[in-house]
Amino acid sequence: MEFTAQQIAGLINGRVEGNPDAKISTFAKIEEGKAGAISFLANAKYVNYIYETESSVVLIDEAMELDKPVNATLIRVKSAYEAVAKLMQMYESMKPKMKGISDLAFIDPTAKIGEDCYIGPFVAIGPNVTVGNGCVLHPHVTIGKNASVGNNTEIYSNAVIYHDCKVGSNCILHAGCVVGADGFGFAPSEGGYDKIPQIGIVTIEDNVEIGANTCIDRSTMGSTYVRKGVKLDNLVQIAHNTDIGANTVMSSQVGVAGSTKVGEWCMFGGQVGIAGHITIGDRVQLGAQSGVPGSLKSDQSLIGTPPTTLTNYFRSQAVVKRLPDMYRQMNEMQKTICELQKQIEELKK
Repeated sequence: MEFTAQQIAGLINGRVEGNPDAKISTFAKIEEGKAGAISFLANAKYVNYIYETESSVVLIDEAMELDKPVNATLIRVKSAYEAVAKLMQMYESMKPKMKGISDLAFIDPTAKIGEDCYIGPFVAIGPNVTVGNGCVLHPHVTIGKNASVGNNTEIYSNAVIYHDCKVGSNCILHAGCVVGADGFGFAPSEGGYDKIPQIGIVTIEDNVEIGANTCIDRSTMGSTYVRKGVKLDNLVQIAHNTDIGANTVMSSQVGVAGSTKVGEWCMFGGQVGIAGHITIGDRVQLGAQSGVPGSLKSDQSLIGTPPTTLTNYFRSQAVVKRLPDMYRQMNEMQKTICELQKQIEELKK
């Protein structure tokens, strides 16, 4: 499918600089541009590429200034990053959607399947499962008994939804993710550890995306919650009885321990670890590898273990780099003090 620069600008409220009839039919990174492609420039660090790119059209922030002319047609927008995201969403929506049920899928006779769904080979759907309209279940998806999936949700291969769990509408579950495995509950005993049955469920609300091999554990009682609009990267662990607030995002390898409540619009970098039975406020941002042992108030940007402000963290790191020299100086001072003490003792005699 082919569009002109002017047509693209109309879709994203942009302003064309250059040839409004420049045609594009694909996307490309600005450093790998080619004729017929549209690229974007949102970070000033990459500005040099705009003078060299072979892309026909480049989306660029309205406020970004250029030092010299460019060959590509520019479309000025308020935010190039947001504009390209919108265009890519439109591009995805234009792709034909898969429909139909494979003869190799197993669907229990008591399950209810909505209209216009695609159910691939070797999908297994258990008793009393409900699958909404327009869902796409790729090969080898497993949905346990009494579970439910809302409308227009896409579940990729080898994802598993355990019994009784609930997944909302317009969600994306990537390959290998597991919703509803047992929470990590064991009671120490003389003979080892007695398993505590996990009789709760997981509730995933609408517009949630769950990355590959991410695990969300069922609650001991009640439900583990992932609220609307949450985005979880690959290899994230959400423990039992947690409650992840709306529109919160977590990067790869974040771990949230049990019975913790995370607020809305939080952002956690890679490998952040959250202790159990605490509360994280709304709009809390945590830098990569931060460890959180206690509750945090809303509207903070923190990093480190325990988390501190960015200014304090970098000041501390500057001191840490000097610790070997400081240690050596301290030993030298201690030796000097010992020698002075000996001299004083000799004078007293």
